[in-house]
Amino acid sequence: MKIRTHSVEETKSVAEAFAAVLRPNDLVVLTGELGGGKTAFVQGACVGLGISEQVTSPTYAIVQEYSAATPVQHLDVYRLNSVTELIDLGFTEMIDSGCIMFMEWGERVESALPADHIVVRIGMPDGDDIGDTERIVGIAAHGSHAIARAHEIAISLAHYLHPESVDIVERSPMSTDSH
Repeated sequence: MKIRTHSVEETKSVAEAFAAVLRPNDLVVLTGELGGGKTAFVQGACVGLGISEQVTSPTYAIVQEYSAATPVQHLDVYRLNSVTELIDLGFTEMIDSGCIMFMEWGERVESALPADHIVVRIGMPDGDDIGDTERIVGIAAHGSHAIARAHEIAISLAHYLHPESVDIVERSPMSTDSH
């Protein structure tokens, strides 16, 4: 599924609606260019999950945790040099902790990701520069559990969808291109 947003606020609104379908132990992997809107998406999702504190990028902390009815863990793995470093952080335990996890730059540790996860790819429309505010938000379900919930995700985002953009079942590896 692909959604075009026209402002940071609209990207956050899409994320807030998306958050309504998230459940404990869900992993949402965010990919896209530097400054593309990954943290803004997490901020919107956290609002949807009832988090009132300020959500910031965990670039240097690597992991930030937020309290909510279902706790949230926000990871930024950009600075990690290997999958081993992710495992050493306790990633395996975090995945099964009952939290909802958002992982920025998850394509860098793709081999460590569980089969079930949702990828949110945020990119700029062709011809746009980093300062522009329009984004293409692509959402793809990976693994049987996530794919089974694809319809629920599409319903939560129906307000933002164009009819031709509803296929969110991913059958190929993560792509790092902007489409």
